[in-house]
Amino acid sequence: MIVNKFAVHAGIASEARRATTGKGRPGRAPHTGSGLPILKTEAADTTAKLMLVALGFAWGLTWPAMRISLDEIPPLSMRVVTLGLGAGVLFLVGWFQGRSFALGGLKHALHLSVAGILNVLSFSLLSVIAMMFAATGRVAVLAYTMPIWAALFAWLFLGERFTRARVMALVLCATGMGVLIWPLARQNSLIGLLIAISIAVSWAAGTVYVKWARLTGDSVVNAAWQVFVALVIVTLLLPVFEGSLHLTQAHALAIFGLIWSGLVGSGLAYFLWFAVVRRVPAMTASLGVLSAPVIGVISTALLLGEIPTVVDVIAYGMIFAASICVLLPGR
Repeated sequence: MIVNKFAVHAGIASEARRATTGKGRPGRAPHTGSGLPILKTEAADTTAKLMLVALGFAWGLTWPAMRISLDEIPPLSMRVVTLGLGAGVLFLVGWFQGRSFALGGLKHALHLSVAGILNVLSFSLLSVIAMMFAATGRVAVLAYTMPIWAALFAWLFLGERFTRARVMALVLCATGMGVLIWPLARQNSLIGLLIAISIAVSWAAGTVYVKWARLTGDSVVNAAWQVFVALVIVTLLLPVFEGSLHLTQAHALAIFGLIWSGLVGSGLAYFLWFAVVRRVPAMTASLGVLSAPVIGVISTALLLGEIPTVVDVIAYGMIFAASICVLLPGR
């Protein structure tokens, strides 16, 4: 659950060019907004829907899994393992599919590194730090305010038009965050929520950066390299802040949560994501992924007993509606 879920499309257009070699060729399917051909058969449509459901559960269930691991494993040790597993799965998938791992020059490598820091590193570290100070459900929902921040940054730096739907999204998001934050502000316990908001802001900055940089190349390989960049940085930070890898003290449930977060939340989930965006329009895929924070909140309540308050539910509803608004086309 660490690579930019709405902007890891970097390189998708180039994949489409490899898959389609000319106009008017027989048997070519229409294309999604991401440039990938839509597989229009009924079986493919059903498969895509099932994969989107599986993706929502993979990312949603990763939130309580991280919480369980974090109770017994320090954050950097946890992230070294999850990032290592996630990168390993993505590189393995790329290798099995015969994809090229070439970085395509220094400029491309630098862009991937910046994207990896904004998208992967910030999400990986800030999410676990935020959960040390705030309820997991609140962190998950605030992290998924990314589309609203991305719309704002795209308007500021890319000159994209600010539609009425986006204005409504900003109003709903600001109101929802205000409802969520105000009771905690009176108790001086805002640090966790502010860190969670910074996840969304950094994630949005990464989204806009990827679009600005116009990254090319294989999307799965680009995602793998971004995870690898984050893995290298976290590995370098580990001896400074934690001395060494601390795993032996963890019990079986924490280890299971650790493995789930790496293999399922990072590796398998991104394999599903790239398969989904080949089959459905990018808008459909992005809206489908919004099920992840909902599943995260519900699963956290059921598995960990973190029951949201009435105020939380109202705020979650506003933020969720804001995310839908910003992803819908509008005038």
